[in-house]
Amino acid sequence: MAELLKDRAFYEKSGGGVTLSGGEPTFQGGFCELLMRGLKDQGISTGLDTCGLCSQNVLDRLLPYTDLVMYDLKLFDPDLHIQFTNLPNRQILENLNYLHEYQRTHSHSFNLWIRTPLIPGATASEDNISAIGHFLADHLDGCISRWELCAFNNLCRDQYTRLGLEWAYANKPLLTQAELMHWQMVAKSSGIDPELVLVTGSTRIE
Repeated sequence: MAELLKDRAFYEKSGGGVTLSGGEPTFQGGFCELLMRGLKDQGISTGLDTCGLCSQNVLDRLLPYTDLVMYDLKLFDPDLHIQFTNLPNRQILENLNYLHEYQRTHSHSFNLWIRTPLIPGATASEDNISAIGHFLADHLDGCISRWELCAFNNLCRDQYTRLGLEWAYANKPLLTQAELMHWQMVAKSSGIDPELVLVTGSTRIE
């Protein structure tokens, strides 16, 4: 708290606050609860950046002190989710529905952003983006304020090299601007409110 409060002037000037990210912050739910509660007591806005793979009990502890939830939704197909992450996505989808129910039944309100990385050969497929959009439209209508498609980022490549590790996407180029706009149109055509769709990230210079 002492370190974070040193930047109070920046939060106030920018209109922002403190986001707990990671890794996965919900793995340290008790610490995050105390920290977020302290920040709210100081009048500082809070954000939670999560993959959603946590218990609803942890969400119950954190949501009262959260102003913004940034929720990763990478793959909708359960088999592909296991293939690429080694874990199922059932709890992730269930927790998204739980966030919707929480907003409906609790007086405390928070913004909910869905974030989908556009990874070539993995998440960046028409079937996946369309399926996510249909799910958001059918189950979270009126609940989310943004669906952000995050362009593939290869900045971590050098970190893998320094660690002596191979990275499966080391030779994948950045998306072109045309490709990024294509995925934006796929998302906007998926059934969700097109105004909620946003694309971010660097693209390849052609």
